Amino acid sequence: MKRFLALLLPALVLALPAQAQLLPSAGTNAAPAGQTQSLDRIVAVVNEDVILQSELDNAVRSIQQQYASQPGQLPPMNVLQQQVLDRLILMKLQLQKADDQGVHVSDAQVDQAVAEVAQQNKMSPDQLRAEVQRSGEDFGAFRQQLADQLTVQQLHQSVVHDQVSVTDSEIDNLLASPSYKAGEVHLAHIQISIPSGADAAAIQAAATKAEAAINAIKGGMDFNAAAIRYSDASDALDGGDLGWRRMDEIPPAFADTVANMKPGDVSPALRGPTGFHIIKLIGQREPSKQIVTEYHARQILLKPSELMTPEQAQQKAQELYEQLTTKHSDFAKLAKDNSKDDTTANLGGDMGWFAKDAWGSAIAQQLAQLKENQVSQPFQTGNGWDILQLLGTRQSDLTTQMERDQARQAIGNRKAEQAYDDFLRDLRANAFINVLVPALRDDTNTPAAS
Repeated sequence: MKRFLALLLPALVLALPAQAQLLPSAGTNAAPAGQTQSLDRIVAVVNEDVILQSELDNAVRSIQQQYASQPGQLPPMNVLQQQVLDRLILMKLQLQKADDQGVHVSDAQVDQAVAEVAQQNKMSPDQLRAEVQRSGEDFGAFRQQLADQLTVQQLHQSVVHDQVSVTDSEIDNLLASPSYKAGEVHLAHIQISIPSGADAAAIQAAATKAEAAINAIKGGMDFNAAAIRYSDASDALDGGDLGWRRMDEIPPAFADTVANMKPGDVSPALRGPTGFHIIKLIGQREPSKQIVTEYHARQILLKPSELMTPEQAQQKAQELYEQLTTKHSDFAKLAKDNSKDDTTANLGGDMGWFAKDAWGSAIAQQLAQLKENQVSQPFQTGNGWDILQLLGTRQSDLTTQMERDQARQAIGNRKAEQAYDDFLRDLRANAFINVLVPALRDDTNTPAAS
């Protein structure tokens, strides 16, 4: 069960930019039984903050726990420590910047994050707390990790908010491009970084490292293992998996290479603005039509208020349901007279045509059970007590609308990623970072004192 904490976080981490991912369980793991706790020391100075040997050891141990069944995929210990330290440094810098800009998260937000992690693991929050503690972790440290992740997420949003806008002409141009029509590809990558202002020797060292990675893959090493061992990217410890991306989301410098690859192919080392990249095409899929079922329904919503308790709202809803089903009262009139939903009441409760989940999961569940013209029994939602009548269903081709939505999101994501990359690059360039342990320095990745 020691891997438990390490396995809890990925779903939440996916909401963050890759550069902002916090190492799983960088907190308060105790030393393994039979080992003596070594004297703590400072391994790196990050502006006015420090990273302790215990923080690094705990974070490294957590990664080892994640790969306990595949230890051969991890790089040598000194390389793993360099990768982990670099991610800890980047997290420190982001949290410092967030504090400077007054970006903070509330206890309520952390509580919500805890509840989401618990739900993802099919537990209650109390069960999650007990399981975290049973695995030897401090629950306070666990909450702090979630708070740090949420803080960095908010920092990311604040950085890109005013820098990212998407115009209709940009969407039109993207939709007309051959790359957009080419579908999606599932990629993994290995990035060999070149420091800003690097000399010829540093560039050659990076090229040699990239060649070593390619030779290892040709020699039979799994690509994910090679990414863990050789890549300098923030997703190296995740095997370099980039997930599914539309062809238009791939940097133009690499798009032509990917377009000529087949699933399973690995590219040569490609020179990019930040270093060398090795790409593996895992899979590809063609664009498909987006046919969805839409529902037409109407509702009567009763909200508890100062004048109506939740019990009274439930009782009133039951009375209206009986009028509809036994006395066959007019639904539209009852909705106009009684419904407290500002959007639909004056329309006789008419909700129009909508996708199944558009009005929330509680209404979606009722829609799945109703036949056409059937009236639901009163059911509780987050807003109060609801009565629903299904008026009809239809199949709609939303391909064009969804393509435009996806194109807008793709352009926005690309701009946001570039904006945050630039932000992080400036953040590191202007920071004082001093790695005090020579064995942990990597001139191609971890910066020395600045």
